[in-house]
Amino acid sequence: MSGLVVVGVDGSTSGLAAVEVAAREAALRGAGLRVVHACLWPALHVPMGPSPMGPPEGGLRNMVDRLVADAVERARAAAPEVAVDQVVVTGEPLTVLEAQSRGAELVVVGSRGMGGFVGLLVGSTAVHLAAHGRCPVLVVREEPQADGPVVLGVDGSAAGERAVGFAFAEAALRKAPLVALHTWTTWNAPLPAPEGEAAPYANPPGALAGEEERLLAEAIAGHQDRYPDVVVEHRTVHGGAREALIEASRSAQLVVVGARGRGGFTGLLLGSVSQALLHHAHCPVAVVRGAGERD
Repeated sequence: MSGLVVVGVDGSTSGLAAVEVAAREAALRGAGLRVVHACLWPALHVPMGPSPMGPPEGGLRNMVDRLVADAVERARAAAPEVAVDQVVVTGEPLTVLEAQSRGAELVVVGSRGMGGFVGLLVGSTAVHLAAHGRCPVLVVREEPQADGPVVLGVDGSAAGERAVGFAFAEAALRKAPLVALHTWTTWNAPLPAPEGEAAPYANPPGALAGEEERLLAEAIAGHQDRYPDVVVEHRTVHGGAREALIEASRSAQLVVVGARGRGGFTGLLLGSVSQALLHHAHCPVAVVRGAGERD
């Protein structure tokens, strides 16, 4: 734990909402908050100062200073006890925030930035960071339910282990219940062992569901021991993961998923379930990359 939460700002409404969420996250952790703005104009040799023919308060540098100051003010209003610093870095947002994630325990961004196309549900910065960030990435979408649970998508994969630990830690910090949600279908469920050699492919009704419940219990068992005060609901759903998690997000304060699940293609940095949640969830979404996942 580095004791630092980083939030990317660009002056957008979505970015300012992310600042308030990031400030509250820093307060929960007892961490500092860094407000980061990536400014590409100096790298393109665009003049940053005011125009000779314009007012002295004009120009890109003054605009950047104002939007960063506004973000810092929002952060201090949301969590007065949090130490806030600010940096303006020359570069594109994707590269700057990925570099900032190397020294942070959490990076927070809005779902849409100033450069988003009309009709685009989630911005490229959010998707890129979820796939490449070196720490958990929290993408702020709709306003969370303050008294809702933390919802964790569990698939039993090794890649999802860090997401499980992050979700338990978040639930403990927030003093919230945790819903550990696992979905399965007949096509992706592991086949349980047969009852006998005489019927090697025959299994009693409900056997697949029982195996999936066991998988869920095993995936969270060690973490539940480490966080005994977190009330956990085990929820197995026969159906699609995307639909079930999006529906669960309606009443949640946070949804946590791994970057990739057990069904992902080799080399795919962000799975379809994670991407669907970034586009359609009804609350903030935390994407946690697994140990050993590389760009």
